[in-house]
Amino acid sequence: MSALQIENINSLADGLSGYLAGQQINLVRRAYFYAEQAHEGQFRRTGDPYITHPLQVAGILSKMHMDHQSLMAAMLHDVIEDTGITKTAIKSQFGNTVAEMVDGVSKLSQISFGSHAEAQAENFQKMALAMSRDLRVIMVKLADRLHNMRTIKVLPPDKRRRIARETLDIYAPIANRLGMNDMRIEFEDLAFDAMYPLRFRRIAAAVRKVRGNRKEIVSQIQTSLEACLEREGLPGRTIGREKHLYSIYDKMRSKRKSFSEIMDVYAFRIVVDRVDTCYRVLGAIHSLYKPVPGRFKDYIAIPKANGYQSLHTTLFGMHGLPIEIQIRTEEMEAMANNGIAAHWLYKSSEDIPSNAHIRAREWVNGLLEMQQSAGNSMEFIENVKIDLFPDEIYVFTPKGEIFELPSGSTPVDFAYAIHTDVGSTCVACRISRRLAPLSEPLQSGQTVEIITAPGHKPNPAWLSFVVTARARTSIRHFLKSQKLSESIALGRRLLTKALASFGVSLDSVSREAISSTLEQLRLDSLNKLFGEIGLGNRMSHTVAQRLISLNENAIGTELGGNLLVRGAQSSVMNYARCCNPIPGDRITGFISSERGLVIHTRDCNNISDLRNDPEKCVEVNWDPEVHGEFTVEVRVELEHQRGIIATLATAITGAEANVEKISTVERDAHFSIVNLLINVRNRVHLARVMRKIRMIKAVTRVTRVKSRKTRRPTVH
Repeated sequence: MSALQIENINSLADGLSGYLAGQQINLVRRAYFYAEQAHEGQFRRTGDPYITHPLQVAGILSKMHMDHQSLMAAMLHDVIEDTGITKTAIKSQFGNTVAEMVDGVSKLSQISFGSHAEAQAENFQKMALAMSRDLRVIMVKLADRLHNMRTIKVLPPDKRRRIARETLDIYAPIANRLGMNDMRIEFEDLAFDAMYPLRFRRIAAAVRKVRGNRKEIVSQIQTSLEACLEREGLPGRTIGREKHLYSIYDKMRSKRKSFSEIMDVYAFRIVVDRVDTCYRVLGAIHSLYKPVPGRFKDYIAIPKANGYQSLHTTLFGMHGLPIEIQIRTEEMEAMANNGIAAHWLYKSSEDIPSNAHIRAREWVNGLLEMQQSAGNSMEFIENVKIDLFPDEIYVFTPKGEIFELPSGSTPVDFAYAIHTDVGSTCVACRISRRLAPLSEPLQSGQTVEIITAPGHKPNPAWLSFVVTARARTSIRHFLKSQKLSESIALGRRLLTKALASFGVSLDSVSREAISSTLEQLRLDSLNKLFGEIGLGNRMSHTVAQRLISLNENAIGTELGGNLLVRGAQSSVMNYARCCNPIPGDRITGFISSERGLVIHTRDCNNISDLRNDPEKCVEVNWDPEVHGEFTVEVRVELEHQRGIIATLATAITGAEANVEKISTVERDAHFSIVNLLINVRNRVHLARVMRKIRMIKAVTRVTRVKSRKTRRPTVH
């Protein structure tokens, strides 16, 4: 160990002596020596011994006054991943808590992934589970990422950009979500420099130049604000607030503003002793300069989701210059800069968690709920990104309870925020006592009432407008479950039908034959087999043959008859768009991979080659009680007349049918062809509609379009 390294650990230990006990500092030292030995001979790309990285990570955490176990985990956080030491070894040396934290931060290096994005998603999912058990895991991970970003310039440009993008997409928003503003700003500026070094340097140079020109005006405004507070006898300190480089760049890009427009705004922070002083200061500065209407926000009464509290106002200053003011207490200032870290940095008792700590715990529990509902790690991380929106709105229940939601949220998002069951069964809403669509974006201050109906199910169309991760995950989870149950039911019917064609019933197939079939197909249950058949991934005819060949006790039966089609489309049964079958048509079923059973008319050209293939086609009939509306295409040839399309639409609706789509093609100067997609109940209803159309004088011919040729029968 070099003299410099000994000096570094001693320097860290001296800093820890201000808030940790001697025995705890010795444990941190022991973790350092253990990590130093484990990383012996390893070097970073900078050329420094590898141990300098864990030491710097621990140093970042020590400035937040993190506890000794967090610092030990920081020292050891790369040991599992980069050396031969196991989690069990760390547990025996430093205890289960430290071992769990180290394991939570470690990457999944033992598993191979299809892509880097998938690996990162899996890593974050694993870390989220560890966070749900111990919030300190995310603190160690953020400090680890911060030191890596500080030394990122030694990496190749492509890797530098990829890590910087990930930092902007995931780690900076997490720091923001946890209220750690100082860390968020450093993340953003370091990532900005790594991704766009030329833009970074140009904006930095422009800011330095402008700062020199602004000194006098900033000094004048600050003097006038301080004089105002002194006149009113209000204690407080005034600080000029600089915009950081990434926020300037982001506003220039997203709001399409010039650099001068952004820098023309002068920002100050006034920090006072108590909450009531905040409001008195607000009144005093509003009497000094006129406030800009609509630009006042009270985050003290209604804190942000990450616990941030402050009063925000914008004023017309001297010479009409806009001045942005933030007013907060010393405690709020510490919370704004350090967020959840303030729980350790400023805590007075181990047993009383801060508001930021409680909110962070709620957020992590929400992550855990999303992780359980998400289909895979990529879907989970997509939902996490959605959940990291920085802007919130605040809406109320009819009883006055406040809910925080991302900007752009709808009543469906609000319903899911209350409870998953409320979201799943919502049918309508009232926004500030008026009936409103479920897709209407909510505004801060509105009162939202959700109307539910027992037995109602989520609508797939909701996915097109919901913005919260919780709503999106819950809807997707339901749709997957629904598709699974429908595919199982269809698969059972298809297999029963296939077995019946061999004179065998499903009940007569022995358990041994079923078990052997499931084992051969690598499926763990009969329902899984039904689901595979229903989705079209396995052919019922082939499975039936396999079962019969294995069935020693098969009993012959007279079971027969076709599958009955009962009505509306579902996730595993669809009507082919090439021929648009309707009740009354002779039909057949085509097994399509992933789409399940697709119903065609028997004379459809697209399945003519497959009609006699028992593995692809099954015989189906309409259920006598079939109901619902079915799409059919009608071709109308008619003479040009003023208002003829309106006349045509009126005739169709008069026959109790709905027009779905109209397209017109001019045949020549006097005649046109109109193609109509209309919804009818059956062939009898269609005949009545076509008679109504024929009665229009301008109409010369009406025909039903029976079949459109497609390239492949699997595309419908």
